[in-house]
Amino acid sequence: MSEQASIQFYNRYTGEVETEKVYGDFMVKLLYNSTPGKILTPFFANKYISKTYGLMQNSMVTQLKVPKFVKNFAIDLKDYEPGSRQVSNQTMSYKNFNEFFIRKFVEGKRPFQSDLDKMPACAEARYYGYESVDEDTVVPVKGKYLNEEKILRNPELAKDFKGGPLMIARLCPVDYHRYHYVDNGKTLANYHIKGEYHSVNPLALKFKSDIFMANERRVSIIETENFGKLAYVEVGAVCVGKIVQTHSEDKPFKRGDEKGYFLFGGSTVILMGEKGRWKPSDDIIKNTKEGRETYVHLGDEIGLKL
Repeated sequence: MSEQASIQFYNRYTGEVETEKVYGDFMVKLLYNSTPGKILTPFFANKYISKTYGLMQNSMVTQLKVPKFVKNFAIDLKDYEPGSRQVSNQTMSYKNFNEFFIRKFVEGKRPFQSDLDKMPACAEARYYGYESVDEDTVVPVKGKYLNEEKILRNPELAKDFKGGPLMIARLCPVDYHRYHYVDNGKTLANYHIKGEYHSVNPLALKFKSDIFMANERRVSIIETENFGKLAYVEVGAVCVGKIVQTHSEDKPFKRGDEKGYFLFGGSTVILMGEKGRWKPSDDIIKNTKEGRETYVHLGDEIGLKL
């Protein structure tokens, strides 16, 4: 197995380029950068394997994984609501690993950007951002054009997003795993696309750059008050047990409302917009051009209205 560079990202809050501590780093490198991996990857990327593994995280015995996970990744549980078990030790309050994985922030911990000309972050994540996507755009690594038609699998709907802005929000396994609406609006269409369950880790993307167009995903086309029409795409990944919608899509939504969550596994939200309506924030654009993601808190600015 050849040696791989670590994942580096820009942390907006420290102003530093930092190295990510990757959960399952060895397995990602094994599956996507080794000869045995070429044989094993189809097995682990299989929908039923991922869903089965994800469902295993509902077992009570998996609550024993939580303390080690919290310690290894320095997660401050004071930022989150406790689980359903009534115990004094918050680390043991989660009845299983999935309940811990979809933990909520305490009220007020992540306020949403109130300036209506600024797009708030839909997820606590690491972001790539592009002002306009075309055949010359490197998204997010060399060798693959992230085509709106292939992402949406609907040429008619894709027309609205041709040449428009695009954001990729990658949620690590250590992150808050709920995702939210960026503005007031309504849902125009929604549908599910069957696919594989590859890792969305940047190390994996270097070796299989069509992951966002191959993985299972759920698409919502939404109309917003301040940013026009958006394609809001939730992408499944290896070991993601389920993509869950918590907001009824036949009802309107408000900025900051929860849209849904991912059960166990890191995953991704892709936002595509209409040409000329908005652009990603300057630091996200700058870091993307330098080949690195920008870490942004839920609700903080990720885009600007044009």
